[in-house]
Amino acid sequence: MNRILLSTVIVLLVAVPIAGFAPVSAQPQHKALIMSSLEQFVPMGYVNDIENFLSNAGYQVTFLSDNNVTLDLITTQLNNYEVIIWRTNVYVWPHTTYWYVGEESNAATLKAYAADVAAGLVDNTNGILGVRQDFFQHHFNSASLSNVKLAFIIGTMSSAIAGSWVNAGAKAVIDCTDGVSLTFSNIDYIVGLMTNYLVHGYTVADTLSKVIIPFLNMVLQDPLDSNYIPPMWFTGNGTVTIT
Repeated sequence: MNRILLSTVIVLLVAVPIAGFAPVSAQPQHKALIMSSLEQFVPMGYVNDIENFLSNAGYQVTFLSDNNVTLDLITTQLNNYEVIIWRTNVYVWPHTTYWYVGEESNAATLKAYAADVAAGLVDNTNGILGVRQDFFQHHFNSASLSNVKLAFIIGTMSSAIAGSWVNAGAKAVIDCTDGVSLTFSNIDYIVGLMTNYLVHGYTVADTLSKVIIPFLNMVLQDPLDSNYIPPMWFTGNGTVTIT
């Protein structure tokens, strides 16, 4: 009789979860994606710091560079992540601005996106695929980025893209309002500073204020020096947090 009772208790304990405890697999997994489209030419500075900030805040971080940043990734996979950092830049051809994707020109992708190539939304002039502003409008719908809390689009005049990402559901986008250079890692340093504030619970708007205002108030040591002000702001909801 005791054996039967013990067996019954064991079965009940296994079958009914203890109150207040969820299975490990049910715990939410926060994910962040860093894409560096020009890594082979201008490696991303401070990337280890940025990854550590996000990891310590509970994010599983994926870093993709160059040829691993593809058109298919951008059009089908971004909504798997809550935080996205896309580091790219622009080129003009002909009289049209394109942002580097990173994927090298290849027959399979050119065939899959033949309509975009024909319409000039995708360009492969430099051997690295680039996309025009309205590529995102064409491929994103209103829920394409509904899981994305925050995206950084780091590249010259990326504010032109940001609106499409917000319309696709991203809560906020930190973007560049003017030309930027990736060469000396200045912009990467700024992204690192912002990430550090964000993972400590600051809103997007407060983070921008904390990082940009000190540059405005910087006292130059030499009157011949020019004051550098990062040309960055945000599109979307400034009250967003990522913690």
